[in-house]
Amino acid sequence: MKLKLTALAVAASFAAGSAFAAGEIVIKFSHVVAQDTPKGKAAEFFKKAAEQRTKGKVKVEVYPNSQLYKDKEELEALQLGAVQMLAPSLAKFGPLGVKEFEVFDLPYIFDNYDELHKVTQGPVGQQLLTKLDSKGIKGLAFWDNGFKHLSANKPIKLPTDVKGLKMRIQSSKVLDEEMRSMGAMPQVMAFSEVYQALQTGVVDGTENPPSNMYTQKMHEVQKHLTTTAHGYLGYAVIVNKKFWDGLPADVRTQLEGAMKDTTAYANKIAKQENDEDLKRIAASGKTTVYNPTQAERAAFRKALAPVHAKMTERIGADTVKAVQTVTGFKAN
Repeated sequence: MKLKLTALAVAASFAAGSAFAAGEIVIKFSHVVAQDTPKGKAAEFFKKAAEQRTKGKVKVEVYPNSQLYKDKEELEALQLGAVQMLAPSLAKFGPLGVKEFEVFDLPYIFDNYDELHKVTQGPVGQQLLTKLDSKGIKGLAFWDNGFKHLSANKPIKLPTDVKGLKMRIQSSKVLDEEMRSMGAMPQVMAFSEVYQALQTGVVDGTENPPSNMYTQKMHEVQKHLTTTAHGYLGYAVIVNKKFWDGLPADVRTQLEGAMKDTTAYANKIAKQENDEDLKRIAASGKTTVYNPTQAERAAFRKALAPVHAKMTERIGADTVKAVQTVTGFKAN
């Protein structure tokens, strides 16, 4: 770990010295998913928009698919300045010490994108982003991925079907409690390692939006997917605060414009991409896609409802209440 920290510090020192070399500002944008996911496409869109708006003053280098850093490493790399921009999933901020972001992990907290956007595009979302300042991070925007479904090598029609399964999750206490409430055994694992873990049986299943599942070919090593839509997976686009604050004011304004355009694009394609990838998964013939009945969905909601009460103190009652008020959430 000490060696890794030293390597990152050296990389950060080099990046700081070269970011403004010859009048060109370089933004290294690292992420852990494939280029053809909603986030991957949005990152490329931002690259073009930023370079165009700044008339070449800014060069954006996009590194997808964990080319530079895995899940656990990327936030540390950003804080040290080894990269300038990330779009980590919202579950990543709890382990960083900003537990309020785990409100997004609560099961069934959002019923649809309209409810979600009332939070991410409103005052509550902006207040959450400002909580990153103390960590040396500037939050710029929220990008959608989609709603998560459960997959495994056995049919899942009820919460009891998940009992005893080793289920991969992100490092989130809320997601841990979510799986335990259904009797599953949560396994925290880097996204880049999930395919192999599913293939070799290290884990039995996972929860993912269809776009992540399809682009990482997880459907090739999972026989069943159930469209539970029990949770949301989204991202916060963040930059190293010192780097951002040090940019010329006009460049910062131009980049904010590029990010606004990119966010509109990212959120527009997210649902479309997930809907299409779900169809591709079903058409592959390798994974059986099951749509639960109304009664079965109600059973999942009932099984997961206690997670809200158990995790409210950890997340912060004010944050949970603020989100529930905006969305009109009512416990079943």
